[in-house]
Amino acid sequence: MGDENDLFSVAMLIDELKNENVQLRLNSIRRLATIATALGPERTRTELVPFLTDSNDDEDECLLAIAEELANLIPKVGGPEHAHVLLAPLENLATVEETVVRDKAVAAACAVGEAMTSEGATTHYVPCVQRLANGDWFTARVSACGMFAVAYRKVADAGVRSDLRKTYAQLCADETPMTRRAAAQHLGAFAGEIEPEHVRGEIMTLFKQLTTDEQDSVRLLAVEDCAKLGKILPREECVADVVPVVKKFAADKSWRVRYMVAQQLYELCESIGADIAREELLPSYEQLLMDGEAEVRIASAGGVSSFCALVGAAAAGEKIIPRVKELASDGSQHVRAALASVIMGLAPTMGKDQTIEQLLPIFLTLLKDEFPEVRLNIIAKLDQVNHVIGVDLLSQELLPAIKDLAEDIHWRVRLAIIEYIPLLASQMGTSFLFQKSEADGGDQLNALCLQWLSDRVYSIREAAAVNLQKLAEVFGAEWAKTHIMPKVMELMANPHYLYRMSVIKTMTLLAGCVGQELCMTEILPALKAAAKDRVPNVRFSVAKAFGDIASALDRGVVEGEIKPILNELGGDADADVRFFAQQSIATCEAKA
Repeated sequence: MGDENDLFSVAMLIDELKNENVQLRLNSIRRLATIATALGPERTRTELVPFLTDSNDDEDECLLAIAEELANLIPKVGGPEHAHVLLAPLENLATVEETVVRDKAVAAACAVGEAMTSEGATTHYVPCVQRLANGDWFTARVSACGMFAVAYRKVADAGVRSDLRKTYAQLCADETPMTRRAAAQHLGAFAGEIEPEHVRGEIMTLFKQLTTDEQDSVRLLAVEDCAKLGKILPREECVADVVPVVKKFAADKSWRVRYMVAQQLYELCESIGADIAREELLPSYEQLLMDGEAEVRIASAGGVSSFCALVGAAAAGEKIIPRVKELASDGSQHVRAALASVIMGLAPTMGKDQTIEQLLPIFLTLLKDEFPEVRLNIIAKLDQVNHVIGVDLLSQELLPAIKDLAEDIHWRVRLAIIEYIPLLASQMGTSFLFQKSEADGGDQLNALCLQWLSDRVYSIREAAAVNLQKLAEVFGAEWAKTHIMPKVMELMANPHYLYRMSVIKTMTLLAGCVGQELCMTEILPALKAAAKDRVPNVRFSVAKAFGDIASALDRGVVEGEIKPILNELGGDADADVRFFAQQSIATCEAKA
């Protein structure tokens, strides 16, 4: 009976894989591991895998799914000894036109190669790699490049390894730029598996060859090899052979190459050490910060904090900070935003005096930036500068920036600044957040709380309620009673029912952090009054709120104060009100 079921499953699978409906074929492919388990290792090897090898599905989505599932079949075909049978369908997938499918097939093939024994890899995996590397179509050769590192690591025979190095050299000189790009992309990983003497000889020859390629798409991928080779080579050889290439790349005629250098430079500097980085590569980094292309300046600005920490305060103050000052007023808002996201991290490196003297003016400039993301990025990282100089020196500029962001036309900007308020409160204390506003005579936080709780966007109102909860957690119940509750309660009289619902949400969140006394004196009376609201949405919000706050109250309060109101709401004319009231009653009873 079991064999019949197995045959039935395979027959169904084959029929579904031939079906014109793509979704049906995908569902079948996702069940390959289950089918293989039912078939057992031998029949999976002799029936299922050959069927997948011969499959002529032309839908990229299905091919991608097959590539993903094949890696999961290693234990299903009998483990490492038989894993090589999976290479046949993967070899086919590694030659298709769609890049995503090929990449997934290569990843799966590498997983299969890793699972194989050294003998199995020599017998099956290396020939597969060589066939792909000598394929007629560039797609096969591109895929082969990603498989060399595993092949080299798994085999021990010196002759086989020599053949692999020679084949890779052919790929680095391939007539198609796509193949050379792939060879450049994987050269670092391949070099990591090769013996040091061959790295210094053959691999460095290939590296220099790729760095002078006429195609900028090849050269920019060779940039990634600089940092990888820097970790493999002895420091002296890295300085002699890799650093000059990086310097040349930093001045490359292609902005894409310079962009890649800006992204990879810190990793290379880290591998060669601070002294050499300061002497050899600091001028190149300074040059990249002043690059004519905004994309290059963005990438360079993103690493300014890490780079300054590496080279030290003295070198940073002399060479980098002047360029940073220029970037703070860069014509591209994206450059300024990238700088704002990391510049606060300079404070620990520069120290208190230099931060006040050199960085503080830059902070203030960015806090006044017209682009909201720039101001947000500065405010988000205030904790880094607070540890060094405190934020009192920024306080006069912070409040206007926060207020402008709180009123920004884009709701996502308003949402972002709300999320930073608790962080500011914990760092700066209530004395800052409750400074009096010269414009209206009121304190800033109360005005912002009212503004956010009555925002036209629901996400803002919800975030405002969470914000007040976090502030109450930071400063305690007494502070909440004095500074939050009165202003929140004012909104209960708002004619717009959505804003009244925001207040109910706020009180529900506050109940868990202000204690039972404040719940009894402030929150519970307000909710009782709201239970008689004319709008059903408000009433069912109250019903939900009672269930949520029951955990913060004693059993006697729940029985004597909350359940009678919920019972009353349970007989409401509105079905939703009755539903949520019954849910909360069940919650209250579970508390017993």
